[in-house]
Amino acid sequence: MKDFLSASPTSATQIPGKVFLIGAGPGDPELLTIRALRAMQSADVVVFDRLVSAEIMELIPASVRRIDVGKAAHRHTLPQDEINALLVALAREGLTVARLKGGDPLIFGRGSEEAEVCRAAGIAVTYVPGITSAQGAAASTGVPLTHRGLATGVRYVTG
Repeated sequence: MKDFLSASPTSATQIPGKVFLIGAGPGDPELLTIRALRAMQSADVVVFDRLVSAEIMELIPASVRRIDVGKAAHRHTLPQDEINALLVALAREGLTVARLKGGDPLIFGRGSEEAEVCRAAGIAVTYVPGITSAQGAAASTGVPLTHRGLATGVRYVTG
């Protein structure tokens, strides 16, 4: 395992960076929030998952460093603990890090785990929500997730 967390802490003269946990939504760039777009475009480095669409990646300036940490079944570019450590290490370099995730980072996205590790290391974290695939699919087909008299709640579960 790469030991990102043991990297030397920021010096007194270096200002630690920050991490934006950004939801890229279901893939359509027009479904990004303006806040997500601004955070992506102002970042020094983007750490992204495989569920982020190519169209959304095209919105990131060419000068911004990109790190693919995408996971697929039985193929993890980096295990989650190393992704967490990478975010801390990059921010300790004084960088603004955009952690770009498909959907919403706090719905099956491990965003809370990443935020917890960053905050424990003294790194500022800002959450930028995204449209979940469940919300996006429902909206694109015109099927409401709730409807008075028919559906009074929504439950997200993973298989």
